[in-house]
Amino acid sequence: MPRINSPAELEEIRKGVLSKRNPDKPFLAIYDGTGCIGLGNDSVISALEKEIKKQDLQNKVDVKKTGCPEFGEKGPIVIIYPEGICYLGVTPEDAPEIISQTVVGKKVIDRLLYTDPHTGEKIVHQQEIPFYKNQLPLLIGDNNKIDPKSIDDYLAIGGYSALVNALLNMSPEQVIAEIKQSNLRGRSGGGFPAGIKWEACRNAEAETKYIICNCHEGDPGAFVDRRMMEGNPHSILEGMIIGAYAIGANEGYVFVGDEFPLTVENTQTAIKQAEEYGLLGKNILGCGFDLNIRISIDGGGYVCGESTALMASMEGRVGEPITKYDHATERGLWASPTDLNNLQTWANVPLIINRGADWYGKIGTSRSKGTRVFSLAGMINNSGLVEVPMGTTFRKIVFDIGGGIPGDKKFKAVQVGGPLGGFVPESMLDLPVDFEELTKVGLTMGPGLIVTAENTCIVDMVKYFLKFLSNESCGKCTPCREGLRQMIKILNNITEGKGKKGDIALLEMIAAAQQGAALCALGKGAANPLLSSLKYFRDEYEAHIEQKRCPALVCKELISSTPS
Repeated sequence: MPRINSPAELEEIRKGVLSKRNPDKPFLAIYDGTGCIGLGNDSVISALEKEIKKQDLQNKVDVKKTGCPEFGEKGPIVIIYPEGICYLGVTPEDAPEIISQTVVGKKVIDRLLYTDPHTGEKIVHQQEIPFYKNQLPLLIGDNNKIDPKSIDDYLAIGGYSALVNALLNMSPEQVIAEIKQSNLRGRSGGGFPAGIKWEACRNAEAETKYIICNCHEGDPGAFVDRRMMEGNPHSILEGMIIGAYAIGANEGYVFVGDEFPLTVENTQTAIKQAEEYGLLGKNILGCGFDLNIRISIDGGGYVCGESTALMASMEGRVGEPITKYDHATERGLWASPTDLNNLQTWANVPLIINRGADWYGKIGTSRSKGTRVFSLAGMINNSGLVEVPMGTTFRKIVFDIGGGIPGDKKFKAVQVGGPLGGFVPESMLDLPVDFEELTKVGLTMGPGLIVTAENTCIVDMVKYFLKFLSNESCGKCTPCREGLRQMIKILNNITEGKGKKGDIALLEMIAAAQQGAALCALGKGAANPLLSSLKYFRDEYEAHIEQKRCPALVCKELISSTPS
């Protein structure tokens, strides 16, 4: 792999990659990521490759292991290009027919197509399936066209052109000004403007500055960060390199958990390839800018997603939060100015540099710009990653994209923001998903959306989240450590038919104390699921306590006394 010494040489490499590719040559894209491997994608890939060899088509058809096209419930998925024909639930036994009938014969196999459950219509092309048609996949749309382990695939779709633009045509101050004008906000939940954070870090006086990509993900039901990094790691690296150039940082880290080995592997591969091409390391593209990016394996605890705990873990200390006396942009990793951004934030940067802040500003709402990627899971027909413009309603996500609730069950609520988030009941389905609207109703924007149906016991679900948080709490501060234990003890009694009058008031009192006195975001936010559920589903708590009845028929100790 030749080292590239200038932007002009990069463009020559890109031309060389494209010249070897025939856009009309058929290729079959099939995801080779963690989720679909579990569905048997490996055996489908082997069967397709074997059939291509058997029919002596090696020089006429390619099989590409790609990033995830999502639609997780319907895998294994095979997409046949250039037509974009989408086959769902493919088995190894289907391989001979796919090659003979579709690739060679140009005939569609009806039984492998998506069937619209409402109209019974068969849909041929991927982009016409409602799950895909109702999204705006700016960040994940290329995942099913590239091999995440191939930097040439990324170059072929225009990858690293934003880096060239930034290094060649923009000063660091101009890059920051563009990001500020775009109003890109951090995707970790708080929604702080990225450009302002970058500017503060650039203005901090220090010889050494750091950037960090937070790829830590431990929320139940969330899988956005690992899937995005598995599927297109170079897009995140490109955003990080541009950010480091703007801030003046020469060291960067991707903070990721080793419980996601494919995420780590694809990130390592992408970093190595970028180094070999001269896109990382000394004198990047001959422009005099140096940057090293390494992987930092997280401590495995959910609390390590909190910024001070994250940096403590990276420094080799116990991943516990500390009281924030300084901003990380002034005193962060190893006491040096540090810019910490979520993976989705970094992934937006190349788009903004390439297409401009004005273009980006047209997507989303007045103050929440761009798109947001969520992992849609729970009681939903179509699970997987979904990417929608800010301001899209929950109703559109759950019903138009997610396909509604399986088995014609009644929708109950969406749990948003992970274990520190809250519930969106049916009466709020038309709430636009953006930072402002969620904040107004006391919710935060997290990566996961968990859909619940009528047969979900909200009390039991809240107990699950509090047990998760209790296990993940570092235990450093008493309000979090003891508050969670006491709330779980009361909820255990309620779900076992031992609840008593005054329990709800006691839960609210403990939750309020924890919100006010806990040390970090985990402790302060841990009461959110409880308080949100009491706001919208108080009658379920009262039924458990006063009638010794679980309306959803979930709590075993109460089922025997539940009227049929």
